[in-house]
Amino acid sequence: MSMIRDLRAAVRPVMPRRAPVRTAAPDPVTGNCVVDCAVYRDGRRQHGCTAPDAAIQDVHTRGDGFVWIGLHEPSADELAGIAERFDLHPLAVEDAVKAHQRPKLERYDDTLFAVFKTVRYVEHEHLTATSEVVETGEIMVFLGRDFVITVRHGLHGGLGELRHRLEENPELLAAGPSSILHAVADRVVDTYLDVTQLLQDDIDDVENEVFGGKGNGDAGRIYQLKRELLELKRAVTPLARPLQILAERPMRQVHPDIREYFRDVEDHLARVSEQIAAFDELLTSILQANLAQVTVAQNEDMRRISAWVAIFAVPTMVAGIYGMNFEHMPELQWKYGYPTVLSVTLSVCLMIHRGFRRNGWL
Repeated sequence: MSMIRDLRAAVRPVMPRRAPVRTAAPDPVTGNCVVDCAVYRDGRRQHGCTAPDAAIQDVHTRGDGFVWIGLHEPSADELAGIAERFDLHPLAVEDAVKAHQRPKLERYDDTLFAVFKTVRYVEHEHLTATSEVVETGEIMVFLGRDFVITVRHGLHGGLGELRHRLEENPELLAAGPSSILHAVADRVVDTYLDVTQLLQDDIDDVENEVFGGKGNGDAGRIYQLKRELLELKRAVTPLARPLQILAERPMRQVHPDIREYFRDVEDHLARVSEQIAAFDELLTSILQANLAQVTVAQNEDMRRISAWVAIFAVPTMVAGIYGMNFEHMPELQWKYGYPTVLSVTLSVCLMIHRGFRRNGWL
């Protein structure tokens, strides 16, 4: 009834399930970079044709269906063979090999090339000034009329489980390669939401330390968390424009029934962007508050030091005067001169100490 619920259920089920591992047969040209390769007709995976050559040949011979090839960190030579078979643009191929690209969407003749930044929250027992909180990777998607090629970089963001879930919903795959593009985009953005929720726990801990009376916090930890948030922002913010184009602009490569559901992904991305902006402002405020607390603490220490210096200045001055060895000094020959001078000195010190305590300096 509602296709969007089916799409979201396919890419994010309630109960986690590990997909069976499928490994494509080694190709003499592409080597072992092919994680999986399959032909789909009417949304159902066809048995056999696990090599890219055989798969695309089968699609062209039958004239229906499409092939989905999954690659992991291919070299230039390994990707060159596939690029030649599917007539991929050299600039897009170069980006897919080198990685480290900003999220984007480009069109080369009849092929769409999309780049998504994947993120993963790095678990840690205690946040330090050098903790890695957000780890990034990349997924590139080549989308054509009868093929989709996914290129993954990084140790996380595997698409095997996503492929398995989509195969359990053949009515979704029946919409063609664009259903895979939507599923990848939806999963990537949902991961952003998960990471921001985990980041909020770290931010709450830092905030409690700064404002909860547990100490003045650590500016290094706050700054490191702000840097990791910036890494997440670099993955999220540039993706807004590609999703807007996919949601609003008709394209031959994107099925009309799939195009409108990119709006849902775009809406989720907007939520992530708003959370990141709020986190950034909050961390800035926490950092400023921490620096203000440090400044106040330093001022209090300086006041205490200054007060004690003023107190000890009295006996220092008296000892300096009587240490000049003049013959005619006040009460120098008097029997009670020594204890009297000590008593007066102590009394003056106590009066100064009392005054500083009354004013909050001690």
